[in-house]
Amino acid sequence: MTPTHEAPAPRRVDGIDVLRAAAIFGVLMNHVNMRLVLARIPYAAGLPEQLVSTLFWKGQYAVQVFFAVSGFLITSTALRRWGSLASVNVRDFYVLRFARIAPLLLLLLAVLSALHCARLRDFVVGAGTGGLGRALLAALTFHVNVLEARRGYLPASWDILWSLSVEEVFYLGFPLVCRGLGGGRLLVGVLLGFAVLGPFGRTVLAHGNEVWHEYSYLGAMDAIALGCLAAMLSFDRHWPRWRLRLLGGGGAALLLFMFCCSLLANSWGLARSGLGMTVLALATCMVAMAASQSGWRSPAGLGVFLGMGQRSYEIYLTHMFVVFALFDFFVYGGASLALVPVLFLATIVCSAVLGDLVARFFSEPVNWMLRRRWRNDAPLDPVGVSPPLQPSGP
Repeated sequence: MTPTHEAPAPRRVDGIDVLRAAAIFGVLMNHVNMRLVLARIPYAAGLPEQLVSTLFWKGQYAVQVFFAVSGFLITSTALRRWGSLASVNVRDFYVLRFARIAPLLLLLLAVLSALHCARLRDFVVGAGTGGLGRALLAALTFHVNVLEARRGYLPASWDILWSLSVEEVFYLGFPLVCRGLGGGRLLVGVLLGFAVLGPFGRTVLAHGNEVWHEYSYLGAMDAIALGCLAAMLSFDRHWPRWRLRLLGGGGAALLLFMFCCSLLANSWGLARSGLGMTVLALATCMVAMAASQSGWRSPAGLGVFLGMGQRSYEIYLTHMFVVFALFDFFVYGGASLALVPVLFLATIVCSAVLGDLVARFFSEPVNWMLRRRWRNDAPLDPVGVSPPLQPSGP
């Protein structure tokens, strides 16, 4: 098939934005929760165990949702832009990815480096993990996860970059594999291989390393691969409405089960075997496939929530500044348990506002500028808007 040079005008898919908004909500709730837990503030005492798990401890689940959505969006956009994965323009793929991901990442690293040099408590990279230079090298060469598995967690604003390490290593190879294997059965086989190896990456191949259990390449790339496969399966197909309802409803039910009945799922051995994350990724793919074909539009009242999904990358990379600042205010104000709900709500609102401002006045303008400079046919589309994801370390 002849490569296309003009991608059709992109449209937002509300169902996918809802998935990303729910995931970034899980990230924010998890990180506020972790500040409270580390400060030994018993704010959740007396609450049902499953409710606490669902609301406050699902950060890693949110990562898996992000990864699956990422694979689905990147592959869908590549298919729409070039017609087939065998025709992917490797240079243009990298240009689009760089224009979306690199500017905000580099700005973040510059800010974090300045805060480290200023010796602000929450931003100092300790000598035990290699210091500032080692952290910068890991972030720029996409092996923050490897560094943390070997030397321990970095400060939280650095730690969030582990997921970007996983994503970008996958996407460094993705266009080359697509071109080399032709986008057919061999490529499907490779992606299925990642999907099969995922549970092993989270269990036996982690060799008892707690960090690698959650942060390994293989243990996270299965969700991206499943997202790619879902996009390939649904591209250029038009399924009947009953099938889309079954697919979307089944996926949503599985997601709700994994988030809201996680203790039961764990009692079945899904977490111990590493299969729980696989189920979560499959459920996310089912919803993404149904949403992309059905044209479902969200109710008007979800506009702000959808906005969080659309800005999830910016919120993800900047939210720890809000978490640290508001938590310090909370502690200095006496750490009243009655104000804990206010802390959670304020963190969500302020993180959303900060992410929106960063997107409007920095990442989107720079993205446009780079695309216009390096390519003449690059409308702003979702090829780079998949967020990297969420840490579970302190």
